[in-house]
Amino acid sequence: MATEQGSRRVFIGLIFLAIALVLLVASPFFEAFFLAAVLAGAFQGLQHWLTRKFRGKSGLSAGVICVGTVLALLAPLAALTAFIVSEVIEGVNFISNIVQQRGLEGLLAYVPGPLRDHAGQLLERFQTRSAGLWQTLQEQLSTRGATAAQTVGGVVATTGSAVLQTAMMLIALYFLLVDGGRLVTWLESVSPLRRGQTTELLTEFRRVTKSVLVSTIATAGVQALAALVGYFITGVPVPIFFGAVTFFFALIPAIGGASICIVASVILLATGHPVAALFLALWGIIVVGLSDNIVKPLLAKRGMHMHGAIVFFALLGGLAVFGAIGLLLGPLIVAFFLSVVRIYERDYGRPSPRPGDPGTPPLNKPTVPEGEEWEPSGLHPEETHPH
Repeated sequence: MATEQGSRRVFIGLIFLAIALVLLVASPFFEAFFLAAVLAGAFQGLQHWLTRKFRGKSGLSAGVICVGTVLALLAPLAALTAFIVSEVIEGVNFISNIVQQRGLEGLLAYVPGPLRDHAGQLLERFQTRSAGLWQTLQEQLSTRGATAAQTVGGVVATTGSAVLQTAMMLIALYFLLVDGGRLVTWLESVSPLRRGQTTELLTEFRRVTKSVLVSTIATAGVQALAALVGYFITGVPVPIFFGAVTFFFALIPAIGGASICIVASVILLATGHPVAALFLALWGIIVVGLSDNIVKPLLAKRGMHMHGAIVFFALLGGLAVFGAIGLLLGPLIVAFFLSVVRIYERDYGRPSPRPGDPGTPPLNKPTVPEGEEWEPSGLHPEETHPH
């Protein structure tokens, strides 16, 4: 017959096996579930407020938040896409009108001065080789059709995966908003930690993730505003559009808002404004680029209760190890470490000695050899009144 201790060990092994299997099943959607948990913690206050407004209908308030999240993700992309498509259509119509009226040579009048000679040479080569251009194009399409098909297939697969992850994130976000409180209560009841410690760790995670999200959006706004000033100073065409694009790409850690300033400086250089292009490039690298490394840690540390240097290295370390999602994982890992150390020191650490405890010497009382008495004056009785 199995002993009580042996049964307990086997059951603990089964618990670890079950946890490993659950993590294995959830691993394909780890990023979706993680982002859903982050957003659920950030929207907790809004969820409670909307639930009160909707007379206790938590499902309706969660649905409103999910729809708002979708609109917040799709609205900027749709606006930028519509603007780009309209500009491309207008450009194509302009080029087609010039070609119909003046021919290909008429386009040279709209090419910037530094590039006009190169454009003329390219036009001459095009005209001399236009006879076999169609045949060459057909040969290239036939020889590289398989590679193009693979590339298109990869793009379609990546897009489908992103759509699937987003859908899973929204579904998980909805259920976490509706039943997040009961989930925290259940975790508190089954956790082997002392009562309140699990809730304290989860509260710390929510505070850290909310601080990172707010600091990321605020930093992107600061970068977009700084870049917009540079666009107006240098005369970049359509500066509001470039400012919006800068804000969007500032949210992507691998690219950043400074890259849009570099692209705009290249446009200025191609249109014959070298001084403005150099100024904008330096402005983007120094002002826009460095603001991400300065503003974000300063804003993030306000809700993390960490030193600014720790926040800075947590952000960079998480980004280097985990990629874009490391901007959240890095501070969370550091906050988890600090929270565990703080809870252990508070609940399990050795208490500091207090005056009056047995074996504790009185404060400010020097140690004297055994058999002698301590006098406040530091003198023996016979020395206090010399003869």
